[in-house]
Amino acid sequence: MAEVHLIRRERFSSAHKLSKDEWSPEKNYEVFGKCANPNWHGHNYQLFVTVKGEPDPETGMVIDLKLLKRIILDRVIEDLDHRNIDLDVEWMKGKMSSVENIAIGIWERLEGEIASHGATLHRVRVYETENNIIDYYGG
Repeated sequence: MAEVHLIRRERFSSAHKLSKDEWSPEKNYEVFGKCANPNWHGHNYQLFVTVKGEPDPETGMVIDLKLLKRIILDRVIEDLDHRNIDLDVEWMKGKMSSVENIAIGIWERLEGEIASHGATLHRVRVYETENNIIDYYGG
């Protein structure tokens, strides 16, 4: 049977700040620009989770879409939506909250749970802005 890719989109709004405590405000601004605003800044993110696998012969699905939605909401969106990523999200503590690291963190939150339901996580895509998009394909 053929392998197919299924994509689920979700959205979340979060605040974050790109800065290093050991750097001066001037150095942070030099490296990170407006993203180093000491009072944080926010984005309306879009998340695209791609899973792959063979459709089940009985259901015709790679994974039940209601189940995939629930996994993404429970493991990712509930933690990120209307939160400060740097202050409120346990699984991002100690990490720079760049969109790259957010995508990696999301992958880590989803991979095992999706696999336990017979599908394979293929890609995590995060739109931070319409111009800044990250794709992560795992380790």
